[in-house]
Amino acid sequence: MRLTGNRYNEIEQTVLKLFMNIIIKGFPLDCFEICKQLNITLIPYSKLSDKQITAVNKVSNDGFSVLYEMSEGEYKQCIYYNDRMPMRRIRFTIMHELGHIYLGHTEHSDLAESEANYFAKYALAPPPLVYQLHIEDYLELSEVFDISKECAFYSMRAYLNWLKYGTQELLNHEITLISLFQSVI
Repeated sequence: MRLTGNRYNEIEQTVLKLFMNIIIKGFPLDCFEICKQLNITLIPYSKLSDKQITAVNKVSNDGFSVLYEMSEGEYKQCIYYNDRMPMRRIRFTIMHELGHIYLGHTEHSDLAESEANYFAKYALAPPPLVYQLHIEDYLELSEVFDISKECAFYSMRAYLNWLKYGTQELLNHEITLISLFQSVI
């Protein structure tokens, strides 16, 4: 499902808000550290019983997020992830689930999945940083940002569209994003 230009910008700004709320040490992003800083519990499928694994695989083979009420008014966010997947897939899954959390998704829909996918793709390999690093193909993108070749392919397409259809000047949130990573670019 294709999002509107305004929605892409809103999601990019939401990614920036996430980055401004954490300490970033550079790229590739450490999704485990991000969740630790945000007090989000990560639960690998391998820690579950066989019965629980069967149940969670019906929800998602990759992962999902859940909001638990610990006590009245106190909530805990958890992300379950399939730790049998390749690490690059796990990183995408965790960022995808962070997308659902940060975008306030409460129900499953094609739109919510598209938005969370864009959130993850943008967070893991933001086009302004791809530009700053002069990355020329998706294989290099995959290596620099430690993302799967599939994610890198789609990220490179997003980057090329950003170059082609974006404004001539960087937007405010893009300038701020670049400044957050200036020490590692």
